[in-house]
Amino acid sequence: MTVNQNPGMLLYPRLRKSPFFYASRRHGVAKYSVYNHTYHPRHYGDPVAEYWALLEGVTLWDVGVERQIEISGPDAFDFTNLLVTRDLSKCKVGQCKYVFLTDQHGGILNDPVLLRVEENRFWLSLADSDILLWARGVATYAGMDVQIEEIDVGPVQVQGPKSYAVLRDLLGDAVADIKYYYLHDFQIDGIDVTVSRTGYTGEIGYEIYVHNASRDAERLWELVWEAGEPYGIKVIGPCHIRRIEGGMLAHGADITVGTNPFEVGMGYDWMVDLNQEADFIGKQALTRIKAEGPKRKLVGLEIAGPELGSYNDGSMIDRFPVHHDGERVGEVTSACHSPRLGKNIGLALVPAGLSDLGTEFTVQTGEPTGAGGVSDSEPVAAVVVPKPFIDPTKELPKSDVKELSGSGATAA
Repeated sequence: MTVNQNPGMLLYPRLRKSPFFYASRRHGVAKYSVYNHTYHPRHYGDPVAEYWALLEGVTLWDVGVERQIEISGPDAFDFTNLLVTRDLSKCKVGQCKYVFLTDQHGGILNDPVLLRVEENRFWLSLADSDILLWARGVATYAGMDVQIEEIDVGPVQVQGPKSYAVLRDLLGDAVADIKYYYLHDFQIDGIDVTVSRTGYTGEIGYEIYVHNASRDAERLWELVWEAGEPYGIKVIGPCHIRRIEGGMLAHGADITVGTNPFEVGMGYDWMVDLNQEADFIGKQALTRIKAEGPKRKLVGLEIAGPELGSYNDGSMIDRFPVHHDGERVGEVTSACHSPRLGKNIGLALVPAGLSDLGTEFTVQTGEPTGAGGVSDSEPVAAVVVPKPFIDPTKELPKSDVKELSGSGATAA
């Protein structure tokens, strides 16, 4: 039998469309996947060229698949604090937080960006899982006065060193005052938007949340595109090379309900606040896991062998098996070739006892011939290295954008 290496994806009414679906499609989407039951552009033909466009210029992404769940009402604060592992008393109105939602066993259900838009109104900008159903189920038994709904708001990302210049031209000088992980409301040509200084890149960037997205999303897209043209703006998909370099997690790959925050190296301090007065779902389990120590850890790997792909190009069909002393002990959850580093890099879940820097493994990176990523390819060497691989303290996205006015944020 012959394997079709490039099967197509059916476009039809049954799957949801982003509010930017038709606008982003006009730029020549080469590959879709499905995210939150919604078609998602993954790349436009050359993921490596998209990577360089992100690093050197400005890029526009359709991320309308990040459904916005709004929690509002008199008990919205207490209810939202019940869902997430961080202490929301430390989140101001107008601030954003990267958060985990965990189940009663401490497993990660989702890792959205939370936006506190009012005192008792929160948005969860979701990763790929059905949190609307989960939140409504919790609310059924919580006895709190809250409303939970998916709202008509859709985000686009504008990312890269010239993103500030584009946003400045669209919104005026006030955009310079948006601090990292904060938000502000604006109008663009009569369109109400919320703009946050966030993104899935580790680069300077913004997300524009379009209100009344079913009506205004396409017009907003065109306005951003027009503002970006003097700066050489490119439409791209999520740049997985850059997010792997930055050690950013992908729900469904690096984290799932089967992993907990302490395993992935984000939980001993700011991501899981076990000292807060409020109780949250999973707090008891995570208290125990922290005391006992996690059994697995997500580590960074440098991987030898032939150059890997870009992760989102169809080259990594399944997780790569990781072996130590001839025994399968873990799996690479995300991997790619980094053009800047000139190396194959990846994130891997391995036993905690084998997570020290310098630990050596072998990895099977070939196309799987059976279930579970099993491949008949020759294994290649791999070694545990520090992660993130680039800019570990996230200094780049926190840069003072006002300084860019006289440097890299100029028209192409």
